Order: sequence, then structure tokens, then C-alpha cells
Amino acid sequence: MLQTPRKPGPKRPILIVLHQESSSPGRVGQILQQMGYDLDIRRPVMDEPLPTSLDGHAGAVIFGGPMSANDDHDYVKREIDWLSVPLSENRPFLGICLGAQMLVRQLGGEVGPHIDGLTEIGWYALEPTEEGRELMAWPSMVYQFHREGFTIPSGATLLATGEHYENQAFRYGDNAWGIQFHGELTLAMMHRWVVHGAHRFELPGAQIGRAHLDGRLLHDAALRQWMMGFLDRVFHEN
Repeated sequence: MLQTPRKPGPKRPILIVLHQESSSPGRVGQILQQMGYDLDIRRPVMDEPLPTSLDGHAGAVIFGGPMSANDDHDYVKREIDWLSVPLSENRPFLGICLGAQMLVRQLGGEVGPHIDGLTEIGWYALEPTEEGRELMAWPSMVYQFHREGFTIPSGATLLATGEHYENQAFRYGDNAWGIQFHGELTLAMMHRWVVHGAHRFELPGAQIGRAHLDGRLLHDAALRQWMMGFLDRVFHEN
């Protein structure tokens, strides 16, 4: 399918979909703004509508959240159904954690917990596939905060893998991308997650709070650099 022709003049905004009143696009939002994009922030959980077309946007990002892509909430179903818009229009889309799992559901894949009940909460190793390495260099460690993973939908290409949750990043077609891990956290966001998510650190496979902050000192610079290059690849409007 042909991509919608780009409009001349200033860059169109990026649609940002968040799942809590206090949520922020964090570093991803900062990088996109540095790239010259305005942010159109919507929260369907607060009954804010999503556009019926992305003709007025340069693309979209759906972020993570504490809910599941399998939840029966109306807004979760609406978001999954809405993903037919960027897919049918062949517009740039990035799903992060929950956003990636919603994309998987839209494409007919499955989302669910680890067979042994393991979580990934903290810093974990990432290994690009051959297809992933052909696209770009990847960070060796990434930040995770999830209890569910996903299958790779039919027709999608696996780009990166992990030890506990094999499927960590994928691409579908030319413009749809999903990543399980988080590259958007600022230091302030990580502090909030460590405080408010402390009850999850006792789950199987999770790391203690200090390891989250210590790992940031070691691994975040490389993750930030990768995120800049990745967003430049996903959102390429002139």
C-alpha cells in the first residue's frame, strides 16, 4: 500500500497515547521535540478520542501502562482496534511495552505471562537478531518493567531477543514497530517507578530497587543513544 503523501511545510505532530493521568512521554517526547515534532498527547483512559485518520500526524506512539492488552476495558479494546488506522494508512507507529502488546493483538498474535511466572523488572540483556543487526546497532542492556510478553505475529520480523522473554522487538511492514523494553525513562521517571512499583520487586525474576538505579549509571547512556537513532529511523518525515 502506498504511504499517504506528505504535506509540504512544517512537520506534522506526533500522536502520543498515554495510559495514566500522571504519565509522561519522557525521553521519547524530548527526543521527538528535538527532532522538530510537536506532541499531540491523548489519554483514551480519560475518554480522550483518537483521530480517525493520521493524515494530520507524522505518526503515533502508544506507551506502556499497568494494564494488560488482554484486559476487558473499553479503552483497551478501542486502542487495539484503532491500530488499524496506522496499519491501513502505512503511517509510522511505535508501540512501547503495552503499546507493542496492543499491536501484537491487532495483528492476531498473543499476549500472556511467562510459562514459569517470571517477570522482567530491572535491567536485562538484549540480543539483536540478524535482521536487527542489519538495521542498526543495539544496546546490550535495556530497562524492563513487565509481567507479560508476546508472540511474533504472522508476517512480522523479530529484531531482538532476551533470555526470559524471547521476543523483545519486532517490525511489521515498513512502518510498524514494537519494543518490549523501556527507553523513555528520565531519571525522575525511574525514581517514581522504583518508589511506586516497589511491591513488584518480590516477583520472580525481578530486581531490587537499588539495582534499577545502579544499572542506570552503567547502561542508560547507551540506551539513550540507541533511542535517538531508533526514533530517527521510525519517524522520518521531512
